[in-house]
Amino acid sequence: MDQAVSQYDIGLDKTPANFVPLSPVSFLERSAHVYSKLPSVVYENRRFTWAETLSRCRRFASWLVRQGIGRGDTVAAILPNVPAMYETHFAVPMAGGVLNALNTRLDAGAIAFMLEHGGAKILLVDPEFSAVITDALSRMKGSKPLVIDVDDAAFSGGRRIGQIEYEAMLASGDPEFVWALPPDEWDAIALSYTSGTTGNPKGVVTHHRGAYLNAVSNILSGGLGQHPIYLWTLPMFHCNGWCFPWTIAAAGGVNVCLRKVDPAKIFELIETHGVTHMCGAPVVYTTLINAPPRGDTTKQSMVSGLVAGASPPVAMIQGAEGIGIKLTHVYGLTEVYGPASVCAEQPGWDDLPAAERAKLKRRQGVAYHLQEDVTVLDPQTMKEVPRDGETIGEVMFRGNIVMKGYLKNESATREAFAGGWFHTGDLGVLDAEGYVMIKDRSKDIIISGGENVSSVEVEDVLYKHPAVLFAAVVAKPDEKWGEVPCAFIELKDGAKATDAEIIAFCRNELPGFKSPKAVVFGPLPKTSTGKIQKFELRNKVKSASAIGGV
Repeated sequence: MDQAVSQYDIGLDKTPANFVPLSPVSFLERSAHVYSKLPSVVYENRRFTWAETLSRCRRFASWLVRQGIGRGDTVAAILPNVPAMYETHFAVPMAGGVLNALNTRLDAGAIAFMLEHGGAKILLVDPEFSAVITDALSRMKGSKPLVIDVDDAAFSGGRRIGQIEYEAMLASGDPEFVWALPPDEWDAIALSYTSGTTGNPKGVVTHHRGAYLNAVSNILSGGLGQHPIYLWTLPMFHCNGWCFPWTIAAAGGVNVCLRKVDPAKIFELIETHGVTHMCGAPVVYTTLINAPPRGDTTKQSMVSGLVAGASPPVAMIQGAEGIGIKLTHVYGLTEVYGPASVCAEQPGWDDLPAAERAKLKRRQGVAYHLQEDVTVLDPQTMKEVPRDGETIGEVMFRGNIVMKGYLKNESATREAFAGGWFHTGDLGVLDAEGYVMIKDRSKDIIISGGENVSSVEVEDVLYKHPAVLFAAVVAKPDEKWGEVPCAFIELKDGAKATDAEIIAFCRNELPGFKSPKAVVFGPLPKTSTGKIQKFELRNKVKSASAIGGV
């Protein structure tokens, strides 16, 4: 039997007047129209208005079209947080292309794989990365992308390796180029690669609709309002800067660009430009908290900071407030455009004692406003776990802010979406308020004598020790217990501590089976976005255990 026709469908069709594909590129057009003379991008001694940024993006897009870039063509970029990197987030989709922002810490082999796998036709290169890109291009077996050099007066070194320089390319473009919205908001807008620890990384494909919705969600969840002054400490290559290039355009704000994370420079920019918002991984805030003391900061307004990654330790949340940064914890993955859940604050939290407030603020929380849902499910039954703060399940997302899937990897896509939810691989619980709290990655849970030990819980205790700068806990093989916690610790400058002292400190706050049985001191391996690379620590423990070390 044919489906019944609703009276509300008869003669009421989608037309150009009542249906327009959602795309975050439209935010740039609006801000350039409404706030044409207001500042858009600030970098060193360079200043642009929103009208100028639109003109530059149109020039770039027109040039891309002349090079044959169209719907579904990939344009890659390996750039720090400079104006050109911001502009690519608009110009590439204006031309119908898909932006592949490359991690600046990758080696030549990984870059060569991504350029070939994604089929990049154009590649923008900062001189700092000219050597690794030259190596990567030499490793490619197929056709190589046309290279655009993006010179930067703030950097000395490297060399030009491309066919044209960025500003010269812009000069040849059309500032009145007429661009069009994608024919389908489901069209790809970006390609981002996961940080594969074994084998090749997966290519996450995101769409215009999701980028649009997440950009707006950032404004709501991050409390950006109108005309925020946003400091770029988060790399724009990381999940497209969590969609913040489009967010700041939507809010008519100011992008304060920063080439690399430098505590002294960050504090200088905060003061000079009156920064109101920033984002970053825990390592960024930890670095700022432990930076050398500054002068009088009492006149500085509080900066709103979003923090993602592992649950921020209580000590970090308190320490950030001490240097004038109020943190809000968000959570997500590349597959959900960066953060897609937030620890939404409740009335009265600000009146609580600092330690109690910090414990509430470190949860992963609830779904972003425009994400459908985030919860914790039993992966076998696909039923939500009890809201008891104890029953562990897998954290899963569902909604419009979820990737299209993995490029050229149908089996991985099917597996990720099994049961109608995106499976994150993170293990968590639901508390009485329905807030998600991550306990660990599934591969990071330590099973000691049949008891589950959350490495996150142990790390939170370690961060309370006054000598600890960074901490990570992984499983160490043990003949009696199967596995026991092993702590890797990077100490603060000038600080001292012994393994016995660290273990005793933990045993004062944790049951014996949860306390570390071994402690290793030294610098911790980190990704370019500040995440501690636990897989390297696990490999180190396994190797050492095999030969009787650690």
